[in-house]
Order: sequence, then structure tokens, then C-alpha cells
Amino acid sequence: MPNTPAELIDDLVAANRILAGLGVVDGFGHVSVRHPDHPDRYLLSRSLAPEQVSAADIMVFDLRSSALGGDPRTPYLERFIHGEIYARRPDVQSVVHSHAAAVVPFAASTVPLRPIYHMSAFLRTGVPVFEIREKFGMTDMLIRTNAQGAALAEKLGDQAAVLMRGHGYCVVGSSIPEAVFRAYYAQLNADLQQRAIALGGGVIYLDDEEAAKYDETNRGVLNRPWTLWKARFAPRA
Repeated sequence: MPNTPAELIDDLVAANRILAGLGVVDGFGHVSVRHPDHPDRYLLSRSLAPEQVSAADIMVFDLRSSALGGDPRTPYLERFIHGEIYARRPDVQSVVHSHAAAVVPFAASTVPLRPIYHMSAFLRTGVPVFEIREKFGMTDMLIRTNAQGAALAEKLGDQAAVLMRGHGYCVVGSSIPEAVFRAYYAQLNADLQQRAIALGGGVIYLDDEEAAKYDETNRGVLNRPWTLWKARFAPRA
């Protein structure tokens, strides 16, 4: 993680552009990062399409998802996703929320999202499905309150990703590059898994042990795709 807030903001802006460029988000979706100096705060853009986010759009929130410093700008309605995950998971440094179409069917089906290739090895411990109706009845599916965000964070548990029935998914990471990596490869895994299932035969998923071994390897090479994506989708002027 960069050592200064300015560098962290640069990476957060890049993450927005990268996720848009990779098709993980469109006009909707968002990515945040925990504040490097104040773990009880996080950084997130004002309500804006991710591809349009700049450094000037970044806001600071407490873990109740209230904007700090009297910032009057309109925040994302679903910022409570981020605050409540950071509150529950001190290990998490970055959160991505996406509505990627390839992932949505797994939140509506009894077929679990499972790692089909090494790039999605982080899915090995399971991907729970958050059903908002269980605690909140009929809603517009959005995470609009701290209580809803807390329920989502509880369902996430200690996993890397959580699906949201009728909505999308969230991934978490120990850094912005890791969260972006996971958001992208969760989407690709969902697409590949559906293709494998459509072939009609049995599907062989990654064994827990081999998935864990790749996860360990991947920690040392995350900078490779991150550097590429940053140069491609968020080049410096």
C-alpha cells in the first residue's frame, strides 16, 4: 500500500478507471480503501460513474458511513456496504461492489460459485449469498442503511467475496490491487463456470489445497496485472 494519502488516492482513482475498463463496473458500482492513517475511516468517491472519478471526487467517511469535514456532496446510496465491512473486518483494506452480469446468476441459483481455474483460487473457501429479504423483507435490493450493511458484512464473514441475490457481489482485499484483481477474476470465473456447466459433463473444480498454493504464489505477482491495468486504463497525463 502506498505510504501517503496522495498516492493512495491516486490508486483509488486508478481502481475506478480500471474496473470500468475491465467491464467489472459501468455507470454503477464502486470501490473504496481504508484510510492509511485512520483505520476508522475510509475513502470513497462521491456518487459518480466510476470511469469519471478523479482525485477531487474522493470523500472521507467514518465507519458509520457519515461524510467527514462537512462535505456536502452526494455520496453513494450504498456506501454502508463499505463502512460495515471495514468495521467487521480489520484485515480488509479495500472493498469493491459490482453488478457484473456474469456473477448475478450464481446469486439466484442453488449452484454455488466455485473456483474453476487458478486465477480465482481466492474463491476456494466459499462464496456465501446474501438474501436481503431474510432480515429486511421487501426492499429495492439496495444496501441503504448501516443495519443492512452489517447484515451483508456478517454474511461475508471471513471470506473474500459475497454474492447479493438479485443485485451483484462484493469482494474484499488486503490492498486496492488485490480487491481489483478479485473483482475481475470473480467475474471471469463466473463466466467460465457457466460455460463448463453448459458443456453437460461433470465439472472439476480446484481442490482446496491447490487453490491455497496458488493464492500464496499470487501474492508475489499481483503487481504485474495491476501495473498493466494502471498503464492501460489510468495513465498519467
